[in-house]
Amino acid sequence: MKKSLHDDTHWKVHLSAEEFAVTRLKQTERPFSGRYLDTTTPGTYVCVCCQTPLFASSSKFDAGCGWPSYFEPLDPDAVREERDTSHGMVRTEILCARCDAHLGHVFPDGPPPTGLRYCINSVSLKFIPAE
Repeated sequence: MKKSLHDDTHWKVHLSAEEFAVTRLKQTERPFSGRYLDTTTPGTYVCVCCQTPLFASSSKFDAGCGWPSYFEPLDPDAVREERDTSHGMVRTEILCARCDAHLGHVFPDGPPPTGLRYCINSVSLKFIPAE
């Protein structure tokens, strides 16, 4: 597992309690509660912890699952995958490749062109509108 850019003390000071719980403790925000679920404005979604660009608004789609969903990351090297066997399931966890923040999971039930659904917690992201 990749070492985080900072320790928990740093993250607790620089993140809200919910951001810390999701990104550092791998919790999940409640479905249909995230601030970016219905956002359609053009722009870029970056990691809330380290500001790494992660997803373009052009790859966002309505999956109906309760979390913002994207069919591909902006750069495949911006995210990394890890096997997640928590909660009695086998899933593929998505983390920020730079700071190790938990973002969400990826599933093989998305639209073309990739057929993937990156199901991401809004609280793991910060939205930067296009200029």
